[in-house]
Amino acid sequence: MPILLFLIDTSASMNQRTYLGTTYLDIAKGAVEIFMKLRARDPASRGDRYMLVTFDDPPYGVKAGWKENHATFMSELKNLQASGLTTLGNALRAAFDLLNLNRLVSGIDNYGQGRNPFFLEPSVIITITDGNKLTHSSGVPDELHLPLNSPLPGSELTKEPFRWDQRLFALVLRLPGAAVPDSEQLGSVPSDESAITQMCEVTGGRSYCVRTQRMLNQCLESLVQKVLSGVVINFEKTGPDPPPVGEDGLVDPARPLSSFSPQPWHSCHKLIYVRPNPKTGVPVGHWPIPESFWPDQNSPTLPPRSAHPVVRFSCVDCEPMVIDKLPFDKYELEPSPLTQYILERKSPHMCWQVFVNCSGKHSDVAQPFGYLKASTTLTCVNLFVMPYNYPVLLPLLDDLFKVHKLKPNLKWRQAFEIYLKSMPPYFLPPLKKALRMMGAPNLISDNMDCGLSYSVISYLKKLSQQAKIESDRMIVSVGKKPPQETGIKVKNHSSTLSLAHRRDFKQLLQGITGEVPLRLNDVNFKEFAGFQIALLNKDVKPQAYRNAYDIPRQNLLDQVTRMRSNLLKTTQKLIRGQDEDYLHSIPVGQMGNYQEYLKMMPSPLREIDPDQPKRLHTFGNPFKQDKKGMMIDEADEFVTGPQNKKRANPGEPSSGSAPKRRRSMSPLLRRPQTPPIITNHVLGKGPTVVSNQHGLIKPIPLHKDLKVKFDWPP
Repeated sequence: MPILLFLIDTSASMNQRTYLGTTYLDIAKGAVEIFMKLRARDPASRGDRYMLVTFDDPPYGVKAGWKENHATFMSELKNLQASGLTTLGNALRAAFDLLNLNRLVSGIDNYGQGRNPFFLEPSVIITITDGNKLTHSSGVPDELHLPLNSPLPGSELTKEPFRWDQRLFALVLRLPGAAVPDSEQLGSVPSDESAITQMCEVTGGRSYCVRTQRMLNQCLESLVQKVLSGVVINFEKTGPDPPPVGEDGLVDPARPLSSFSPQPWHSCHKLIYVRPNPKTGVPVGHWPIPESFWPDQNSPTLPPRSAHPVVRFSCVDCEPMVIDKLPFDKYELEPSPLTQYILERKSPHMCWQVFVNCSGKHSDVAQPFGYLKASTTLTCVNLFVMPYNYPVLLPLLDDLFKVHKLKPNLKWRQAFEIYLKSMPPYFLPPLKKALRMMGAPNLISDNMDCGLSYSVISYLKKLSQQAKIESDRMIVSVGKKPPQETGIKVKNHSSTLSLAHRRDFKQLLQGITGEVPLRLNDVNFKEFAGFQIALLNKDVKPQAYRNAYDIPRQNLLDQVTRMRSNLLKTTQKLIRGQDEDYLHSIPVGQMGNYQEYLKMMPSPLREIDPDQPKRLHTFGNPFKQDKKGMMIDEADEFVTGPQNKKRANPGEPSSGSAPKRRRSMSPLLRRPQTPPIITNHVLGKGPTVVSNQHGLIKPIPLHKDLKVKFDWPP
């Protein structure tokens, strides 16, 4: 499952506009979306994980990490704003720490036990920046420096901050501000000359100097092709060069040797492809690449390893060795000067052995663990990883099955024991597994140790627990917003009360404005503790002692009015700096958000009369009452039950048809036949008749202050 981490430059220089009319930050956001659309064409992109990191100070720079979904990633991407410094070193360190968060917990690095290429988390870091000068709070550095101190436990076990399955690519935006004639020709995009280029090359990636939109699209298509599963290895030549060959692939003694001058293929820093299993989608392998040290059981610690193993190859031709049923690992090399040189020799049966220095029991001896060999079709070069010192092991296993028929004699056992002692102990588990697959499971005893001391094993377990705690802490911190700027802190050196706390504060202000004579006794005009200027724009963060140049010109007069109102209205209950109209001005999108307003309201007090009908808090009319508890005028016909029920007369069967609603004339508009006896002209206070039958009409009281006047007949 590839991890695609986008590191976006959010410094203030990304606000500069290009000839397209958009800012660099807008182009960076669009580039991410274009990349995702191009990547979606590949069926393997279903397992991609996207992360987003900016140049904000840690831990606020991580916008989307391990737990955030795609919707959160896109939302954070759209909300990015360019402000701040170009702290590229700190941002790169934060990106690498985010990727390395779970490696110690999962044991993917396998420290001290060999390097397994099939244990990997392929990651591609794509940095989009403008390539301007690096800035820091302490100055403008000339070179790119990554912080050495990392909060991640176990970071001291690797010399570099990155790992061998993590590559860095950079899109350096160099789009001009004015349109230029379109004279470019599509071809290879050159690398940039900024400080990040060297860092990209160290990790096995590269940088792109982007000058036009068409060039940017070309770079994005190239980056999509770089999303591959593999690890980076340093291949270095040891010993003399091979004899030159002619065009027919045969050795040409007439051609001079070129071993005295360094060639590009002598040292290559390239990727080997680790193909996943087509059935399971997970890479499968058997043999590790040896460590550059011999594990000592008496050593309390592990020496730090380099991120990329240094694999040396000898140019002495040898025959490839393979026996039946013995597993081996095959990795294809990325095209490089080394692969080109091997393919030009046109010898598919030739192979060069590979070594790792200081991997043997004696530091001056290193045994081969595989070989480089061209494919039979001469289209690529493969790295074959075999058991350690395979030229000794393979003949022994061949004799075991063909000569001894799985019943070895004493001489064979002695030779096999000598081989096991010369092999790094971390090769024992895969060798036992391979022998079990071949049908010889009892050749290696189970009591043989892996080679690490007890202190190292306990230290690695402790680091794993600490890494789990740090992982949980960092995951929780993802998405947090940086705190608002508190402004300039001014210390109050005076022990007297501030002018704002004086009882005669209003009289002092009137004296300052000239309304009354000013008394200068015990007046300190420089003391305004905690004074702030309130702005109309909510997006502008308030700061104490704000610079007047931060206020827009069209708002200066309004701001002076607010300052005067803030000073003179000392007993006002409203918020300082806001008038009555401004308090009720909210965005249109938030006008219907009544539920959030209810959440902020304090819990209501209990009702004095518990029998009083409860009010329904509905948006638009919070004083609306529950109709079930209301009294309805008995002259009106109001059906409170279901519509298919009607008032039943005694002795009549219930009918299923719904009655028609008919509203009779109000008693205020019709003349009654007999004068009713009314003891109280205020309706609602007298006795009311309530029927106990279901579905009957209930009377409702009118307003208690409403008095009804009747016209009696003469």
